[in-house]
Amino acid sequence: MKWSSYLKSLLLLVCLSFPLGALAEPMVNINTASADQLVEVLRGVGPAKAKAIIEYRETNGPFKTIDELTNVKGIGNATVAKNMQSIAVEDPQ
Repeated sequence: MKWSSYLKSLLLLVCLSFPLGALAEPMVNINTASADQLVEVLRGVGPAKAKAIIEYRETNGPFKTIDELTNVKGIGNATVAKNMQSIAVEDPQ
């Protein structure tokens, strides 16, 4: 067996060893997540900001867009931008 063939086989074996979802970022639905879930998944969101997110959605209803998260005191464009791939506003169907 040639080295290149061996390396290709080894690379294929390594790639198949990882579940496809293992490399995906965790997702959180900001309309249904608990404070603990928000803190766990969202970078730059601690307990106080998580509480503010929940209070906002309880007062104003569910978020319609991810960008609406900037209406929450303490959440700015930078926080939304760095978490964009981890935020959902509706359940996937």
